[in-house]
Amino acid sequence: MFMTTTIQSNFKSLICSKCGEESNLHSINTFSTCCQKPLSAEYSIPEKFDKKQLIGRENTMWRYREMLPLFHKENCISLGEGMTPLVNWKNLSSKYGFENLMMKDEGLNPTGSFKARGLSMAISKAKELGIESCVIPTAGNAGGAMSAYCARAGIKSTVVMPRNTPKLFKEECELYGAELIMVDGLIDDCGHLAGEIALKKGAFNMATLKEPYRLEGKKTMGYEIAEQYNWNLPDTIIYPTGGGTGLIGIWKAFHEMIDLGWLPKDVKLPRMIVVQSDLCSPVCDLFNGLVPMKNYEMSIANGLSVPKAFGMDMIMNVLQNSNGKAIAVSDQEILSGVREIGKHEGMVISPEGAAIWEGLKALVDQKIISRNEKILLINTGSGFKYMENY
Repeated sequence: MFMTTTIQSNFKSLICSKCGEESNLHSINTFSTCCQKPLSAEYSIPEKFDKKQLIGRENTMWRYREMLPLFHKENCISLGEGMTPLVNWKNLSSKYGFENLMMKDEGLNPTGSFKARGLSMAISKAKELGIESCVIPTAGNAGGAMSAYCARAGIKSTVVMPRNTPKLFKEECELYGAELIMVDGLIDDCGHLAGEIALKKGAFNMATLKEPYRLEGKKTMGYEIAEQYNWNLPDTIIYPTGGGTGLIGIWKAFHEMIDLGWLPKDVKLPRMIVVQSDLCSPVCDLFNGLVPMKNYEMSIANGLSVPKAFGMDMIMNVLQNSNGKAIAVSDQEILSGVREIGKHEGMVISPEGAAIWEGLKALVDQKIISRNEKILLINTGSGFKYMENY
C-alpha cells in the first residue's frame, strides 16, 4: 500500500476544539482536559503536495494518507474502506424532477457502513500508541466495525449495545470475537457503562468524539466527494446525523483542501443539511430554537438514536457556517422511503439513508431546496443489516 516504512503524515498537533490548547500528539488522548471538548487533529501544509499525486494511488481512504494522523505503515489496519461510489438515482430523479441528484453509498464499506472509515483510522492509531483493549458504546454499526478492526489488529474489543438492537448487529460483533454487553436503554446509557469499563478495566474508550481519530477517518468522505465531483462541490449535502462525526469530518476536509490549494479559497461550500428521526431529534431541536428533550425514544434508524451528541457545539458550527438546516422525519416516513428506494432504484438502503431521502422531499416542498441544485445524499449503511427492523 505504501512505498516507505513511514507514511509522511503532516499531522502536527492535537488541539482543543473550543480553546485551541494543545495536547501531546504522541500520547494516548481522549478529549480535552481544559474544556472537556473533542480534540481536533491539525496538519502542516506541505508546499509540494498536489492533488495530481493522488493519480494511481489505491482506491481506499488511505490515498489521503498525508492528511491522516498515522506515522508508520505497519500500524495501518485496513480492510479496503473508502472510495465508495456516487450513484445516480435516475428513476427517482425523473419521478420528482431532480436535475442533479447523487447518492454516495457508504453501505459498500467493509462491515457495511461508514463506521469502517472511523474505526480503521482509530484502531490503526490505537495500535501505533500501544493500546491493547478497546470499548465502544454503539447503536449497531460502530460496534461491528470496531470488532472487525480490533480482530485484525489483535486488540481486545468490548461492545456495549442497546438490547433492542437488531440481532444481526449483535451476532456480527460476536463473530469477530468481541465481548458483547447489552443494556436496557439508548446509546447514552451504553456510553455510561462503557465509561465505567474504561475506568475499571483500563480499556480505551472509542465513544464518538471522545477520542480524536475516528473523526479523521470519517473526514475522508469529504476528500472523496471533492475528487469524485472533479474538484467541484455539490450545492447541498444531506446527512443523517446521530453523533455528527461524519458531518463535522466532511466540513473539516473541505477546509483542509482549501488550505492545501486543492479547492480555491473562494469556493462555494455546500449547505450541510442534518436529518434526524422525530423520535430522537436533539440536533434539530437545538438548531430550531427548542430545548432538547430529556426522554427521546429509539428510532427504527438506530444510528439516529443519539439523545446527546458530545460534539454538539461542532455540529452547530457546521450548520451555522454552511447556512445549513436541520429537519426531522417520522419512522413511518423512513419505512416508506426504504420501500420507495427499493422499488424504483433496486437498492436496499439503511433507514438512515431513507431518512435523508424523506428529508429532501420535505425541504423541496418547503422551498428550502430547489430541484435544479446539485444535491448529494450520504447513505451511511447497508439496509441488509436492518431487515429485522423492516
